[in-house]
Amino acid sequence: TFMNGMLSFLLFAGALHVNLNDLKEQKFPILVLSSVGVLISTVVVGVGAYFTLSVFNLSIELIYCLLFGALISPTDPIAVLSLLKQTRAPKSLEIKISGESLFNDGIAVVLFVLLLNIATGATSNSALSIGVMFLRDSVGGLCLGLTLGLVAYKLLEAIDDYKVAIIITLALAAGGYRVAHLFEVSGPITMVIAGLLIGNKGRSFKLSELTKRQLYPFWELMDEILSLVLFTLIGLEVIAISYNQSIFMAGLYLIPVVLLGRFLGVLIPIQLLKFSHQFSKGVIPILTWGGLRGGISVALALSLPEFYGRDLLIGVTYSCVVFSVIVQGLTFKKVVQHFTN
Repeated sequence: TFMNGMLSFLLFAGALHVNLNDLKEQKFPILVLSSVGVLISTVVVGVGAYFTLSVFNLSIELIYCLLFGALISPTDPIAVLSLLKQTRAPKSLEIKISGESLFNDGIAVVLFVLLLNIATGATSNSALSIGVMFLRDSVGGLCLGLTLGLVAYKLLEAIDDYKVAIIITLALAAGGYRVAHLFEVSGPITMVIAGLLIGNKGRSFKLSELTKRQLYPFWELMDEILSLVLFTLIGLEVIAISYNQSIFMAGLYLIPVVLLGRFLGVLIPIQLLKFSHQFSKGVIPILTWGGLRGGISVALALSLPEFYGRDLLIGVTYSCVVFSVIVQGLTFKKVVQHFTN
């Protein structure tokens, strides 16, 4: 329900309200954090989980631990964007956080599918086939998002009826994600690019004032409603999880491993970029603690096929997500205030 339904609307709504000019100013930090950062986090968490689980005699194959690293590495854009509304973070820092959260989930989903295909033998594990698949998903999603976004914008430009405009954008969010699936490219990246294009070109050019006043508030409301549904679903998913003492303890020990992966996934890219870019005070701890996990991680974990250790990975994923949403979410504002005041 989430991965093939709600996610497309949530990502489109989130991207619709992001200023593209602001993103351009921070494009290199956002690009590096959402790609290199996710790769670093996946490897650190995957290897850390492999050794941590062996301590509890819950050892599973390394490739499945890396799958866990990929599904827990993306930050949830819905949770992150909701938190940013409550903070007074510096503008440049806010852009980095929101931009990274919009793009890193697309990269992480591509990486997750790639690792899953390797684990199940659906694709070769050669460097060439991995690279081709990664480029097809990411670049294909980018091109499809631009194409669908431009087509939808031309339709919006040709009408002056806000009701039809809303229907067109709904069709773009629902149908575009399905088209991405048919072409085997990244649906999340497609939706983010289409949302950015509609949001920025629509505000800047020829849409009527009435259409603008009705269209964008509609998607703000859609964002709020689906966010509430999402976190309700996360709470209900506890029914699907088989918990025992070993899984509970493994989840507790993997929380700092996930935080370490996030920390290194932020630290290393920023250290590489600090010679050419200015960063706000406290950017590393704020980005680390603000990397909330949410519905994407839970949905990816539940999409895993049957294998030895599936229930274990679902259980520890849920533990990490609950900690992230409750502990990090409730204290993020104080962390921002501490480093920016």
